[in-house]
This record gives sequence, structure tokens and C-alpha cells, in this order.
Amino acid sequence: MTVNILKRLHQRRPYLLIDEVIEHSKMNIHVTKRPTIEEHYLQGHFPGAPVVPGAMMQEMTTQAAGLLITEYYSPVPDYDSDKTTGYALGVLRTIHHAKYKSFARPQDLLHIKVELIQHVENSFRFKASIEVNDKKIMSNEFTLVNISDEKLISRK
Repeated sequence: MTVNILKRLHQRRPYLLIDEVIEHSKMNIHVTKRPTIEEHYLQGHFPGAPVVPGAMMQEMTTQAAGLLITEYYSPVPDYDSDKTTGYALGVLRTIHHAKYKSFARPQDLLHIKVELIQHVENSFRFKASIEVNDKKIMSNEFTLVNISDEKLISRK
């Protein structure tokens, strides 16, 4: 079964950090991203030696986990990021830990693998990793929550 990334996630370019879903289930998702030198987050990070910032790798794992939540744990059937209202799914609550072992560079094919390790009500704890050429370059553990979208709406 194919996952429609734009239907399931609110993020759009230039902040959408997933290119393709390789496989998924209720407990796991494997996605890829191939950063290009044109990515906004590589501009100036670092001149002459561009590397993907650690915060962006964290966000890649978070977006992958968000896809898993919207595909399998949405409180509404057939969640559509353009049409469904009332919910903000997969909002980052906590980063429990993150380890960065190596660098991701432009044109590397990043394999982002996320596993759901705990699900209690509207809270989802994940562990994740990013690999390049079968070598783990990053691992982390984090919690996402589903909340009312009213908490995200700007109040003037």
C-alpha cells in the first residue's frame, strides 16, 4: 500500500524532508531523502563543506514518524492534511536522546528508519536511525503527540 506523503503530512517544500516511502506497517516505516546542494538548510552550513544539520536529521525522523501516525493512528478515517481539521498529528513533545556518528552530505541517499516502541492514548514514542551506504550515521528516540489544532493556530 502506497502512502501519499503530501496527503498525510502538513509540511511542504522547502520544509518537507521525505522523498519516498520504501515500506511501512503499524510499527515501522522506512523512508528516504536525497539532499541536494540547493536545500535551504545547506546554504551556509558549511561553506566549502556542506553537511546536513543534526536538527534537520532529527526532523527527518520526526516527519517519517508523523507519516506512520497519520497512516495508522489518525483519529479520523483517511486523514488529509489539506482538508482534515481539528487535529495536529505527530507534534514533537520530547527528544529523549540523539547521537550523531557521522555526516550526511548533499547527494547521499539517506535511509530513515523509524520504529514505534510505545503508544499510550495520544502519545507515541519512537526510536529511529538514519543510514548512508548501510552505515548508521544517526540514532535517536523521541515522543510525538496528537493534539487539537487550535493549539497551533495563531491568536491575535
